[in-house]
Parts: sequence; structure tokens; C-alpha cells
Amino acid sequence: MSAYAAKGKAFERDMRYVPDRITREDGRSQDPHVGTLDVPTWPVEPGRYRLVAARACPWANRAIIVRTLLGLENVVSLGLAGPTHDQRSWRFDLDPGGVDPVLRYERLEQAYLARDPSYDRGVTVPAMVDVPTRSLVTNDFPAITHDLFFEWRDHHRPDAPDLWPDECREEMDEVMEKVFTEVNNGVYRCGFARTQEAYGAAYDRLWSAMDWLEERLTDRRYLMGDRITEADVRLFTTLARFDAVYHGHFKCNRNKLSEMPVLWAYARDLFQTPGFGETIDFDQIKQHYYVVHEDINPTGIVPKGPDESGWHAPHGRERLGSPQARRSA
Repeated sequence: MSAYAAKGKAFERDMRYVPDRITREDGRSQDPHVGTLDVPTWPVEPGRYRLVAARACPWANRAIIVRTLLGLENVVSLGLAGPTHDQRSWRFDLDPGGVDPVLRYERLEQAYLARDPSYDRGVTVPAMVDVPTRSLVTNDFPAITHDLFFEWRDHHRPDAPDLWPDECREEMDEVMEKVFTEVNNGVYRCGFARTQEAYGAAYDRLWSAMDWLEERLTDRRYLMGDRITEADVRLFTTLARFDAVYHGHFKCNRNKLSEMPVLWAYARDLFQTPGFGETIDFDQIKQHYYVVHEDINPTGIVPKGPDESGWHAPHGRERLGSPQARRSA
């Protein structure tokens, strides 16, 4: 899924994903900012597709959260891979017999090879799989959550949140781009740096963005104001892993998330919102990073901490805005 740039040994993420999309109309997105797509498209059809994810992975965690917030649990089924994988593939080792009960696969790789027998890139989650053919549709993680909102609207829960409000779309796109490049990917840039110089540059970029977020969220409840949007989902999955993994394992250790008053309260606010906290499994998260990344943690020892109880402490951010997008558990 990732590669290292030759110059300076800095981390670069391989963003070459299978580009297919699932749309309401053939070749045309329901997002007015997108219009006609120039990639292969598949029809929206309840029950046809299976979202394969892993609770350990932040990119897959996004899709799990969005599916839950929009009420698509009975429309798009969910398959969960275990927290660790080898060089070949994520495995369905959480299921009885180590086999996904719907796809009847032991490895997600099998769905990729059913789509393209010569596929030779990373087998990544999240992935949308066509159940009738048991083959991959797409693993383009930003497009998956985008399309769950725009293309599956006819099947959303009646009180589903507006995760992509049009009135702030331009600013939201800019915020999400900064969150992705500087924070979501920024922690990996620190963790996988191969020289002191590359690490130092990555570290400075990350903490500049974290300070920017701390300031931005001082007087607004969520990134775009008084309601939860896709931007919050994308930031949350990194914050949820910060103290448990990124602070130590990825050497993002200027301070802990729990030592940043605003960001820590913001993260707890989201964690306590139905659809967010229940998707987090700290044990699986730690197993994934500390076991899979043998080059960073050759002993494979998984830390026992940190204490998770703080996530349930009062956050006090109700005073900043309406709790839109909340629902009863």
C-alpha cells in the first residue's frame, strides 16, 4: 500500500486504487461538485455489495463509521478482517473457521484476484466487494465514504446527518485535504521515515497541523461548525489511535493527544457520539501496528496501555453547538 521515495527516504503513500464507483445513475455522481465520472461504475443495489473492513485500520474505520451514521447496516453488509495480516493479504481470522460467511473467502486477496488475476499491488481495506461475483469493486477509500453518502441517499436512515453540507463544501474540501496530508498521512510520514532528516521534517509538519486544529476547534464544536461532517470522521480515526499507537510507535511524541485540552475534548465528544466510539477496538488497533510493523517493532510486543477510561470522561463541548447528527444508541 505504501512506498518510500528515493530522495531523503521519506514516506510516500501509494494512492493507486481500483477506481470503480457505485452510483445511482450510470456514469454520473449525485454530488453536484463531481458530475459525470470517467471511471467504470456499478449500480446502487441494496444487498449486492459487502464492505470489507478492519477495525484496526484508520482508513477502513472511516467507512464503518459512515455506514453506521447513515443507517446502511441492512443495505450494505459488513465483513471484518482480523487486526493482523501478512505480506499477501488481510485475513478473515475473526470468523468461524477463518472464512468470511458471505464471500466464503479466507483472505481478502481472493476477491482482488477474482477481479484481476494479475493484480500485484496492495490488498487494502476498506474494499467494496460484489457479492454475486465475489470480486472486488473498489478499494478507493475516499470515494467509498463519499459515495455511501451521495449515491446511497435513497437508503439512508430518515434522520441521517448531512455529512457533506453544500454551504461549506469548498472550505470543507480544503480542511479535509489538510487533515489528510498533514495528520492522517502525517503520522505515517513520521513513523516510516528512514532518515533523521525525513523524520524531523515530518514531525514538524504534523505538529504544525495539530496546533492549527487545536486553535480551529477552540470556538467551534466540530471542524465545520455545529454539526458533524465527513471532515470530522476523517480526523477522528487518527485521533483515536494517537496515544495508543502514534505517540510512541510512530514517534509522534511532542505530547499526547490527552495533553491537548481542545483536541482531546473534541475527540472524546466524537467518541461518545453513537456511531463513533463503538467502532473503536483498542486491542485490535495495538495488535495491528505493533505486530505487523516488524521493522519498527521487531519484538512484536504489544503494550498494555494507555488507560482507555479517559475516553468516557465528560467533554463539556455541548456549549459550542447543537448536537446534530446524534441519535439514540
